[in-house]
Order: sequence, then structure tokens, then C-alpha cells
Amino acid sequence: MTHHDLPKPAPTTLSARLSDADRDRVIDLLREGAAQGRLSQDTFVRRMELAFAARGREDLDALTADLPQESGLSRVVLGTVARLSSFSARVRRAWFLERLPKLQFPEPGPYPLRIGRDPANGLRLNDDTVSRVHAELSRDGVLWVLRDLGSTNGTWVNSRRVTGRTVVRPGDQVTFGRVAFRLAAR
Repeated sequence: MTHHDLPKPAPTTLSARLSDADRDRVIDLLREGAAQGRLSQDTFVRRMELAFAARGREDLDALTADLPQESGLSRVVLGTVARLSSFSARVRRAWFLERLPKLQFPEPGPYPLRIGRDPANGLRLNDDTVSRVHAELSRDGVLWVLRDLGSTNGTWVNSRRVTGRTVVRPGDQVTFGRVAFRLAAR
């Protein structure tokens, strides 16, 4: 069935407003149908557009009529598994973060704290993945700012690569190459 074969949505009478959960359920079914090869890319895209434009539950039901539907029980089981796996990932992340060595913010001063492999840096990290002059940490008013200095293997804050400058706070995970720390207040 192509999107051209879909029945035209019937004019909707005043039905209850669609909830985000209704749309999410249909979008999940469409994604699953595309992942299983039951929908072409064009059909998937068109049905997604129609899902966002739908005015009633009948409109949404027409978009997934040719796709296998999950039973209520399997939906509950899959939702529970997703929540549990998400919880365990958050626990692992928190456990890892607490085990990182702490890097205390330096005393504010006129010069930034240089970080890198070079012995002249304020914080020397003797690791091959750290550039000689890797990054710097400085105070900008009441904020602490971390700046990558063109390092080869990157500077990361909370798993996001730093391009330019970024504000950092106590508890943030900072990584220089492969060397990771948890920032801590003085």
C-alpha cells in the first residue's frame, strides 16, 4: 500500500483533541514499519507528515491500518523494558562519574589555567592523547569557561566536544583526549 492508496481521512466531527501520546504511538509504529521494510522511505515521510497534521484518532488509525499492531500487553512490556534499560544506563553513568578523579577549580587569577602535556602548563597531563597545549580554564566574571586550544583529540564536557569556549560547573565531566575528570568547587 502506498501513500496514494491510503483512504482519504473522513471529515472529523468534534472529537477529542489528539494527545501527544496518540501521535507518539503512531509515529513509533511508522518507524517500526520503516525499519522492518514494510514502508518505503517516501511512504514513511508522507505518513509522518499526515500524522502531524491529523485532527482525529480516525486519521491516525488510517496511517497504520496496514501495519502489524502491538497488543496492549506487549506495549506495556516493551515500555517497561525501555524504562529499565534507561534507568540502568543512568546508574552506570552516575557510577562512572563519581569514580572519576576530581579536578578542583583553581584560585581565580589574572591568567587562565593551561592544561596539556607540556611541563610549562599549570596542569600537566602526561598522556599521549593530550596535546602539548590542549585547553585552558579561566574565570569570566562569575562563570568558569573551558576553551580548547586546537587539540588533536579534543576537549569534551559531559560527552560533548568543545568547539571554542563553553561554560563549566562543578559536577561536569571534562575530558582531555582520553583523560577524564569531574570538576569540583574549591
